[in-house]
Amino acid sequence: MIAIHNDLRTHLFHYLWVDYCIQNKIPYKLINCYDSNIIEQLSDCNCLFWHYNQSSANDVVMAKPLLFSLEQSGLKVFPNFNTAWHFDDKVGQKYLLEALNIDLVKTWVFYDSKSAKKWIQETNFPKVFKLRGGAGSQNVQLIRTKTAANKLVKKAFGKGFPAYDGWGSFKERFRKWRLGKADFKEVIKGTFRMVKPPKYAQVMGNEVNYLYFQEFIPNNDSDTRIIVIDGKAFGIKRMNRENDFRASGSGFILYDKDSIDEVFVKAAFDIHKKLKAQCIAYDFVYDEHKKPLLIEISFGFANGGYNDCVGYWDEKMTWHEGKFNPYGWMIELMLK
Repeated sequence: MIAIHNDLRTHLFHYLWVDYCIQNKIPYKLINCYDSNIIEQLSDCNCLFWHYNQSSANDVVMAKPLLFSLEQSGLKVFPNFNTAWHFDDKVGQKYLLEALNIDLVKTWVFYDSKSAKKWIQETNFPKVFKLRGGAGSQNVQLIRTKTAANKLVKKAFGKGFPAYDGWGSFKERFRKWRLGKADFKEVIKGTFRMVKPPKYAQVMGNEVNYLYFQEFIPNNDSDTRIIVIDGKAFGIKRMNRENDFRASGSGFILYDKDSIDEVFVKAAFDIHKKLKAQCIAYDFVYDEHKKPLLIEISFGFANGGYNDCVGYWDEKMTWHEGKFNPYGWMIELMLK
């Protein structure tokens, strides 16, 4: 028996898992992971599926403690610890990926203003500033000067940064509306959220007492995202926003096989073996020698952005043309 958290948000995986179970006559039941008796509800289940979201206040507080507790009890969970402990945590990812000797874009983290200022005086700019959390290029800035970097030091070790960038979010919604990629309701929502941030930002509070930078890698007009699940990989190429270095969340996506350099696919398979994860999306750019550099990773992704993928690779780098169901792959992986 498979347990699936009952969530109606269509950008998440839950209804796709349900559809797969129905089509393939796999026993399942819908449960509510927030119920106080959730452990009792799972007594007749072999595994639990929950696509939790970093933008949900309740998920931020609840998801990892429940999933990892259940995993320790012997229940199979998706996502499991190896897949998700580092989700929406770029600082944690830095340590993990460096420890595994993975080719990561050079990354620095500082926990006091003195060491941060010293590094700023010694390094070259531009550099990319990020907060530990955020998707779709939220909380990402290109810092061009030492003066601008020192202003970030003062804020990081002072009042900190809000987890939700209201002004940045509004500009992004307005940009997508102008491009015809979002409804005007999103602009209205963005205006409201500048006054009243979403609940998850209130739960998380300000990001304070750390400073995170990555090396700026020039001459990349895009990034490539490769998703690996159970020995299979598919991907998209995301073009940068106009007059911007950021690709994630741009809305400019290429799906054809020829747009995706297989060097990224091979790198994703290699990293996936080291992580021992169920499902990971890997974001890559080229270094100056056209070799893959990993930017960051995530177990989750907005499913609608991948419906137009035209095929996938297996671990032998054989291409399989045609439509496929990665959400079914997740279930089959758990049932093995």
